[in-house]
Amino acid sequence: MRRKPLTLTLATLATAALTVVVAVPAAATSTQAQITTARNNGVAYLKTLQAPDGSYAGAGLSLEWAFSAFAAAGTHPVDVYPGGDTTKNARAAYQTHLGAASWPGGSPVVTDYERGILNAYAAGIDPARVAASRNLIADVVGYWQTGTAGYYGPPANFNGTVFAVLALAGAKTQTGNARIPQRLLDLSVTRIRNNQHNDGGWNFNQAEGNPSQLAAPSDIDMTGAAMAALCVAGVPNTDTDVVQAKTFLKSKLINTTGAFNSMFGANTDSNGWAVSGLNACGIPHQGVDFTTAAGRTPIDFLRAQQLSSGGFKYLPSDTSPSGYASIDAVRALGGSGFTAAPPTPVTAGAPRWVAASGFTAGTPAKITLVVDNGTTVLPCAVTLTPTAATTTLGTVLTAAATSAAPAGCVTAVTPSSGTGTITAINGLANTGTTTWKMSRDGGSPTTATRGGTITVGDVVHLRYGS
Repeated sequence: MRRKPLTLTLATLATAALTVVVAVPAAATSTQAQITTARNNGVAYLKTLQAPDGSYAGAGLSLEWAFSAFAAAGTHPVDVYPGGDTTKNARAAYQTHLGAASWPGGSPVVTDYERGILNAYAAGIDPARVAASRNLIADVVGYWQTGTAGYYGPPANFNGTVFAVLALAGAKTQTGNARIPQRLLDLSVTRIRNNQHNDGGWNFNQAEGNPSQLAAPSDIDMTGAAMAALCVAGVPNTDTDVVQAKTFLKSKLINTTGAFNSMFGANTDSNGWAVSGLNACGIPHQGVDFTTAAGRTPIDFLRAQQLSSGGFKYLPSDTSPSGYASIDAVRALGGSGFTAAPPTPVTAGAPRWVAASGFTAGTPAKITLVVDNGTTVLPCAVTLTPTAATTTLGTVLTAAATSAAPAGCVTAVTPSSGTGTITAINGLANTGTTTWKMSRDGGSPTTATRGGTITVGDVVHLRYGS
């Protein structure tokens, strides 16, 4: 994820004596019509950034976050193509990019895959089924930290855990189901809570267990992302930690512009991330809490940053648009968090979703496996080489014993062969009505059998219970 180190300095407005009433405007100062116009003009600008081959993503830093902005603004990326050539649409180019064996490069980090999930989802590409050999959900799960459960990637890079939750909880199945079991998400929710600073916000570094870090100033960007992660994972906006985050952001409003104050001064990216956090939590970004005494809101600031080209500048003093700033602004103005489900395409014959339909025999693939014994939840990414378009639960469990990341999610299975009912996993045996059950992609649980069918991209959840 992109980051800018941010600190915060603006204090909140104080009330005066009891006899004095400070009037805070209750009405939004940007109308819905103005917001829609700004958003649509921003989309038009983002379309001009498309490469001749239809791509937005490429080597190094790229503009693939545009997919999240398009979807938030109601434009399906399959409807974005250069020179009228629908075969070069942005979604097709992105699916090819993500599915390439060379992606994401020689030294990948967890945030590469999280970025891929959030933008593939917005582009209408099932992130677990980008290709038969590309499962972005499993790629992220493979970074699970067994020794510090709840973190993805090095705990010091707190950013990786926040965006893991945004990706794994936010990218639903094609039918809108939650892919990832809530008990697994809750472990990361706890980590996010533990990293909340004393001032109510967050920054990109791990603060859990470090009093000096917890006392350090938070930044605007990461506070928006972290509160969004909490809410996407099911935490209500009335929760104490979400309310503290809202209060923190409210205290950083600049009275005259409605912008959030950051280390680099008011800027579009920080403002966009904060508004996306509010959006994800269902908190009005132009309500009483986010309208200053001067009658300005964060949306007013974003609109003021837009140039005649439709693009948005990064700093108020800038005179040319920034691609990244424009993406963050359009996504926020579209009412979205950090991703959005793709809208219905307008291109004739274009499906809303694309996905690999099955494994390719002989080609290695990954499956996401979550083993929950009622006490401990162990996720892992299992690598296997299918022999047909589908495989079986038994095959996945056999592979998990030797080819799982992280290792240890499966150490023993009874029976160890055949297609019958699984009677024990990791030494925990069925007893009475308390048995091992399997579900796929958040579906209804059924008795776990070795012969159970597993298809490409499935999130396989094994749960011990009645």
